[in-house]
Amino acid sequence: MIERVVATAGHVDHGKSTLVRALTGIETDRWEEERRRGLTIDLGFAWTRLPSGREVSFVDVPGHERFLGNMLAGLGPAPVVCFVVAADEGWQAQSDDHRDALAALGIETGVLVITRADLAEDGGRAALARARTELAGTGLAGAPAVTVSARTGQGIDELRTVLDDVLEHAPEPPADAPVRLWIDRAFSISGAGTVVTGTLATGTLHQGDRLSLLGTQGDAARDGGAQVLVRGLQSREESARELGPVCRAAVNLRGADLEGIGRGDALVTPGAFEAVDHVDVRRTTGEALDEVPREVMVHAGTAAVPARVRDLGAQHARLALERPLPLRVGDRMLLRGSGEHAVLGGVQILDVDPPALTRRGAGKRRSTELGTMDPHGDAAHETARRGAIRADRLARRGIAVPDPLPGGILRAGEWLVAEQAITAWAGALREAARAEHERDALSAGITRGAALDLLARDGTVPERSAPPMPDGSLLSLVLPAAGLAAQGGRIIDPAHAVGLGAAETQVAALEERLRAHPFLAPEADDLAALHLGVRELAAAEKQGRLLRLPDGVVLLPTAPALAMRELARLEQPFTASAARRALGTTRRVAIPLLEHLDARGWTRRVDGSSREVVR
Repeated sequence: MIERVVATAGHVDHGKSTLVRALTGIETDRWEEERRRGLTIDLGFAWTRLPSGREVSFVDVPGHERFLGNMLAGLGPAPVVCFVVAADEGWQAQSDDHRDALAALGIETGVLVITRADLAEDGGRAALARARTELAGTGLAGAPAVTVSARTGQGIDELRTVLDDVLEHAPEPPADAPVRLWIDRAFSISGAGTVVTGTLATGTLHQGDRLSLLGTQGDAARDGGAQVLVRGLQSREESARELGPVCRAAVNLRGADLEGIGRGDALVTPGAFEAVDHVDVRRTTGEALDEVPREVMVHAGTAAVPARVRDLGAQHARLALERPLPLRVGDRMLLRGSGEHAVLGGVQILDVDPPALTRRGAGKRRSTELGTMDPHGDAAHETARRGAIRADRLARRGIAVPDPLPGGILRAGEWLVAEQAITAWAGALREAARAEHERDALSAGITRGAALDLLARDGTVPERSAPPMPDGSLLSLVLPAAGLAAQGGRIIDPAHAVGLGAAETQVAALEERLRAHPFLAPEADDLAALHLGVRELAAAEKQGRLLRLPDGVVLLPTAPALAMRELARLEQPFTASAARRALGTTRRVAIPLLEHLDARGWTRRVDGSSREVVR
């Protein structure tokens, strides 16, 4: 049986804590000041079993406007709410705030409870009618309603049954999803160490799990957070080896210092979330985003973080958070004025890795782009925008990768790549290869490193709007699209023959000389006089016009075959001196040439001073 978590909401002193106590028998006001003042200040927790046997935990939130931040910490992770309105007082000021908070956070499952029915002459009918009107524009518009009196017990059993039915039809939370437990309390227990509590909305916790603690560690959050070990688990004051969603979880941690943990931190599955401090959002409720203050308080999960607002029109904005949070595309957040108690409105995250807005008109273009974006993420859009992105990075950002992939998107190992980007990168590389040949006709092509540097550069091909290529492994997709190939650490055009340029005449003269005297290789001075250096000779050899042997010996490619014709006429075996005389050359040429013939298997050594032709 899946446990559920229900949060209370409603105006101060409308009987939320009394209602929870009537349902569970547990006093949620934990602090002496709360009991003395009859006022819930911080979050309270209780639990019970419903008629079906389903376990349910309650998060009792404060109703007073001064404790709105605490209230939001309780509502943030909770998927179901009991909205409380007192029959004798009816709808009040903080009822507005709580309604707006529920709408902003996207909570659409719950029960409307009219309390203190014994104190109203009409039994709460007027209060119910007004509440229905006020909730008409929210996800609770059609929520079932129950009128109760905690003092007399009226309606309590009916509320149990109604709540049981609501929870039965509530959306099923994913147990196999990554864990993201927003922390609402942290304390130390003698002999056990650090304990944190929160509402586990998705995923499953196991004793022995290794998790990442993200929050007030600042830069550590960007680096993946502090690594902690789950020593033990409890729910409803009972130990467990594992806890699934949705439940109230108490987690005993090893490797966590209590002084470094607070409300608003989060325990997450390692590598499953990115801690981000800039997000682009869309308005879901409340004020237009071009009218909210430039400085706001952002509430996400149990976290409350100051943020700067850059409006991108009435419906969209960029939020720069004071510290990074583990957020995903599609997450709901609430905006509250800095230093104010009123809820400004709700937003939904569209992008957790937004592009820089530095060029003229960038804000307006970004606003138009945001207007077309799916609030649940679009893998094709994210891939096309970046050219390529790893599939696991999309998952960390809360964006599903469809199967099959949409048109125009390819999978290359762990990468998703836009065909349009491949075309742009190929064009840039082809242009670079052409420019290199025009600059130097003897060039063997651009180096692989230069090619990668070019494609990784932002604004590589502005006219094609090519994004930087994020990883060198993608070059294997670009080369065939560009009609190029990798050879010897360089990028070459197989269809393009390396020319000799100005050296053509000199190479032709050398060829003519060697045809007349095949084994009289030119000396270094002869080559210098012809202006034939290493690069020119290498280019001629690549074209098959010259043969270069060790010690600077340059011959025609036909020289080995011509030499074999002469050596075969000698008495076998023969010495190097005999070979030199037969070829009419010098020892400087004969020795490298004979070693070349040995290497090809045309001749072989008989002893230390002689060779023979291999028949």
